[in-house]
Amino acid sequence: MRLLITAAAALAVLACGEQSQAPTQTAADPSYQETLMGRLLDAAPGDIIDIPEGTYSFDRSLSLTVDGVTIRGAGMDKTVLSFKGQVAGAEGFLVTASDFTIEDLAIEDTKGDALKITEGQNIIVRRVRTEWTGGPKTSNGAYGIYPVQTQNVLMEENVAIAAADAGIYVGQSQNVVVRNNRAEYNVAGIEIENTFDADVYGNVAVNNTGGILVFNMPNLKQPGARTRVFNNEVYENNTKNFGHPGTPVATIPAGSGIVVNSNDQVEIFDNDIRDNKTANVIIASVFSAGLAEDGMEDDFDPYPEGIFIYDNRFEGGGNNPDGLDLQALKIAIAGPLGSIPDVLWDGYFNAEKLVDGTLPDALRLCVRNGDTQVLNVDGPNGNKNPNIADGEHDCTHSKLPAIQLTGPLAQ
Repeated sequence: MRLLITAAAALAVLACGEQSQAPTQTAADPSYQETLMGRLLDAAPGDIIDIPEGTYSFDRSLSLTVDGVTIRGAGMDKTVLSFKGQVAGAEGFLVTASDFTIEDLAIEDTKGDALKITEGQNIIVRRVRTEWTGGPKTSNGAYGIYPVQTQNVLMEENVAIAAADAGIYVGQSQNVVVRNNRAEYNVAGIEIENTFDADVYGNVAVNNTGGILVFNMPNLKQPGARTRVFNNEVYENNTKNFGHPGTPVATIPAGSGIVVNSNDQVEIFDNDIRDNKTANVIIASVFSAGLAEDGMEDDFDPYPEGIFIYDNRFEGGGNNPDGLDLQALKIAIAGPLGSIPDVLWDGYFNAEKLVDGTLPDALRLCVRNGDTQVLNVDGPNGNKNPNIADGEHDCTHSKLPAIQLTGPLAQ
């Protein structure tokens, strides 16, 4: 089946780039796989590779290693690269290049990740749809759109559906803008992981397990900090977790709106967040996610610090959390007909940084969001004394600056 893309998402595909006069290929032409692979192999800096309208079948990965290339289709519902019969390769399309643009096409049913871009700078991914058309399944590829170890990245007006890890993911990168995308029926809709300086705004995350995630994980080449999540719609992310056991996202409870895990200096503001059945916002550490390792703190900071939540619009949510422990917590705090407060905090903090028994202001979880409450689940003490904090988080942080893309991506 093909999952429904709403009219709002469809509007994002109307503006397509000008097409070259490349010869028209059809889905029935068995030579097109070799044609495109040859064009990618022979590409030179400055080339624009136009892929005409049609559905094209591939049984092995595509790859590009040349800087300065643009890949352009006729629209995300008009130019479709189908990997349903893929028998070779770990990804659908692997790019190891800089100054790269890909736009106006779809990548469907890859064996592994749909589009992976690694170790490049000045990257644009625009109006690309990645989808596993059979719906949410653990056997789907892990990532839809997946730039990793990149710099100066723009991801806009894309659609990602049914990835078994993250639909739209940015990892170990710097200077990133993720805007006006739609992510649905993924385990993680949009994920920023171990990345410095990211703006995530204007996106819609719906029907995922978790809507928008900002994570730091140990044992990677760099940590991350300074992410702004604002002006997004994050709602009804209640899909059962279908991630691969043992992966970080497999720990995300269904019904999670925005989740911050072990990341610092994260701003969450001006979002519409509603009807996420576990909690609309979760602030946590790797300890509560079961991802801690012996000796980890020697070179990894597991505590989320300097988090600022303000001026969001919350509605519903927290009424049917995922898992028996969270169900019991909800009943203990709010009764059988009540709801977990909009912000759930696992309660972990670095006791070594206390000054006169209090965390320094710069490290605190601050919430300035009307009457929004924070539930501290008391994770460090085995959840023995969960409590709704009263005024403890009424504080502010200096606001982060907007991300400024540089070079050819400068706006």
